[in-house]
Amino acid sequence: MMRKLFLASALMASIGDIPASAQVADLRSQTELRICADPAASPMSVQDGSGFENKLATFLGEKMGLPVTYTWFPQGSGFIRKTLRAGLCDLVIGYAQGDEMVLNTNHYYTSAYGIVTRKDSPLAKVEMLEDPALKDKPIGVVAGTPPATNMARAGLAKTMRGWDLFVDRRVEDPVGEMLAQVKSGELAAAVLWGPLAGPLVKQDPELQFTPLLKETTGPKMFYRITMGVRLGEDSWKRELNSLIRRNQSEIDAILRDAGVPILDDYGKGLKP
Repeated sequence: MMRKLFLASALMASIGDIPASAQVADLRSQTELRICADPAASPMSVQDGSGFENKLATFLGEKMGLPVTYTWFPQGSGFIRKTLRAGLCDLVIGYAQGDEMVLNTNHYYTSAYGIVTRKDSPLAKVEMLEDPALKDKPIGVVAGTPPATNMARAGLAKTMRGWDLFVDRRVEDPVGEMLAQVKSGELAAAVLWGPLAGPLVKQDPELQFTPLLKETTGPKMFYRITMGVRLGEDSWKRELNSLIRRNQSEIDAILRDAGVPILDDYGKGLKP
């Protein structure tokens, strides 16, 4: 999930979506906080406003004294090109630090992939993908995400069950399917991105989420999340950085209330 979402060719093609006569600074609305979002990326962004990214957007709008409006488009190839870079909206609430498609703000939280199990499962104490207890167990994972690589290195490929990385979540729900199968016992566990799994697990007393904080090989399991603006919008980025810095405790509270596992900046443990 946290790998770069788009090919370099998509980045180059998107440049043509912005009129040559328009300066970057002219694209941002001064009367609305215009958000680019997926309409069905529950529990992050949802068209009914129930996602935690929706709540963060509302919070920012209140701090800025601006009404919040949305441009909805499914996340996947073309998302940034057809929303942010097309000038239809001005801010992506959640974006991985370092992605070249946007100009990243300072990160406002750090989270990790983790293992979802039943609380009464023999695997409930597993904290590493190399744990022998996972051998020969059916484990769900989203194909192409960092933990899939670690699982293969740990010898779990034979029984690993993969779900597609890019789906239209208006009609497909891979995370929900995996959690349902963990709950039913069809899967022994699922390895998922914390901000996706954590809020859903919080709503189910039979499940638990354990962050993968002790991996010693393969891709890292924790990532810093920023907000994304158009390349060249340095003034807008600085304004958002100031908002994040001054309101970090309130932002943390929104994320924690949603059930998002928040880590320290180094991915070593839960943030105090």
